[in-house]
Amino acid sequence: MSSTEWPRYMRERLRVPLTEERIVDLIVADLLARYRRDLPLLPGAVDAVRRLAAHWPLAVASSSNRVVIEEVLDRSGLRACFDAIVSSEEVAHGKPSPDVYLAATRRLGVPARDCAAVEDSANGIRAAAAARLHVVVVPNSHFPPPEDALAKADLVIATLDELSLDVLEAMGGTEARLDEQEAKSLPASDARPDRAGPAT
Repeated sequence: MSSTEWPRYMRERLRVPLTEERIVDLIVADLLARYRRDLPLLPGAVDAVRRLAAHWPLAVASSSNRVVIEEVLDRSGLRACFDAIVSSEEVAHGKPSPDVYLAATRRLGVPARDCAAVEDSANGIRAAAAARLHVVVVPNSHFPPPEDALAKADLVIATLDELSLDVLEAMGGTEARLDEQEAKSLPASDARPDRAGPAT
């Protein structure tokens, strides 16, 4: 869900007796405290980002709140590697809708068809495919994407160490991407746990 959708879901569907603003404040504060103690980066993430940033402009297209994204980038030392940052709180719909990816490609000034997304979650994969990006998947081991989501990937790799310049340059076909009708039919949010993943 987007950063504006999940607090509404918690208040209305889970009946959390707080305002949406208070729900966001409490959860974001807890996340920031956790990340300040132990930043949950995927193995190989820092090297992969630096490796790719030396050759191409990069963007973050995340379901996390912007303050959380910025904390992760600052603590990881990777902020300078990114030319654009987009949080789902800045777009109409969260993943699996393509909004956050389309906003990121616009800010980069690069056509979506010439961009690649690196994803680990089911709804992230669906969002990138709906935006017509090339999709590289490093499956989240705690919430493995289902087969229907993996089928939309151009490439599935086991670790970020495998994410090389050669591999990205060699990526080709778009057969697994969603057609326009399927992209329009995606829900604004998907409350199932298979969409969960790290903040970035």
